[in-house]
Amino acid sequence: MTDDRDRRLALVTGASAGLGEAFARAYAARGLDVALVARRADRLEALAAELRGRHGVEALAIPADLSGWEAHKSVISALASREVDVLVNNAGFGIPQSFTAVPWERQRAFLMTMAVNACGLAYDVIPGMTARGSGAIINVASLAAFSPGVAGNSLYPGVKGLMVKFSQSLDAEYRAAGLKITAICPGFTRTEFAQQAGIHEIMERESRLFWQSAEAVVETAIRANERGRVVVVPGWHNKLAAALLRGLPEPLVRRLIAAGSAKYHLD
Repeated sequence: MTDDRDRRLALVTGASAGLGEAFARAYAARGLDVALVARRADRLEALAAELRGRHGVEALAIPADLSGWEAHKSVISALASREVDVLVNNAGFGIPQSFTAVPWERQRAFLMTMAVNACGLAYDVIPGMTARGSGAIINVASLAAFSPGVAGNSLYPGVKGLMVKFSQSLDAEYRAAGLKITAICPGFTRTEFAQQAGIHEIMERESRLFWQSAEAVVETAIRANERGRVVVVPGWHNKLAAALLRGLPEPLVRRLIAAGSAKYHLD
């Protein structure tokens, strides 16, 4: 009988729904054990039980709130010395209001969840990966990483841009050690993200041509990571948008983005 510690392990944050759930399903289908991290314990337990039964892998449910100080450390402790072979930093949420329209604690939780503890998890797992000479990290960024800041979601473009630059830096530092680092930058994706942010009805009015499924985004991300690609934009329409965001003069892009994003600003 194979010891669990002999099998590869994928650690996925935000695994209770959306892209995180899709990443967990995809890696379990590939035969990796999975560690599922999110706040909703009931969903994690249900998904873990399903993946064990369907794929014969070990699935660990780790309820955790990544908005807390040093929350990444308790996640690593819950692995009981299992080594992480794949890290997917996916946990996150949106705040479609002006910066001071919500309490500072909410903005701080945003930064802790989507930047600080994501970087902390990478810091925790990289030494083991380099010692073994292999490992993968996928940071879920966004098409917004290439966008200028506009009213509403004040921190979102900056944090997503950070995850792109962070991924590029890690690639420059650890590619020679056998690590593969990818920032995946999706656009409109069918998940619970918009519903939780309170903009579901608004986004439902967008053309279906511009939407992707979570499964399509995840397959693109995993395959790109396996090929060693660093910054990945899934979907032809998103690639076109990214090229325009990067190529057009910034004052023009700011005007266009401000006009197009005004409907998502809930103040």
